Amino acid sequence: MKVVVLAGPESSGKSWLAAELHAHFGGLMVGEYVRYFIDHYQRDTTLADIPAIARGQLAWEDAARAEQPGLLILDTHLLTNTLWSQTLFGDCPAWLDSELLARHYDLHLLLSPEDVEWTADGQRCQPELADRRAFFQGSLDWLQQHRQPVVVIRGGWQARRDQAFAAVEQLLQEQAGSLLQ
Repeated sequence: MKVVVLAGPESSGKSWLAAELHAHFGGLMVGEYVRYFIDHYQRDTTLADIPAIARGQLAWEDAARAEQPGLLILDTHLLTNTLWSQTLFGDCPAWLDSELLARHYDLHLLLSPEDVEWTADGQRCQPELADRRAFFQGSLDWLQQHRQPVVVIRGGWQARRDQAFAAVEQLLQEQAGSLLQ
């Protein structure tokens, strides 16, 4: 099983790109639990909600992993929960990092906020490009610090799709090559 994570700031195309990858490559796709949480509770989240949101995301991810698909596409993972908790509340449950590092991810597609417009959807809260750039940099810093495999995705929508498809294709070819040896 290969696990691909879409990471980066809001409105950079993670959900769209996860769906595009799923439609093209198949496998299983796991959505963003926080969207379900906000829709369900119909209120702004608080620091006290972060553990429930993180556990929900982990439960969705773990249920998908248990199915052992050839490809698992994650619209997000705990890094996003960690960074949002720090951004919104200035704090974060300490266990999120250890839970995140306890799981194996084969590839992170980190989407830049550049070259695409921010779109309001009732849940997003960073219309300023500078804020989304800071979130992107925080994501990149964490991924590099923890030596996680990452490909930065930039450009307009078609360029993002092309770069992501190429990265996933390469990942799957490497897997096929190792199976032949």
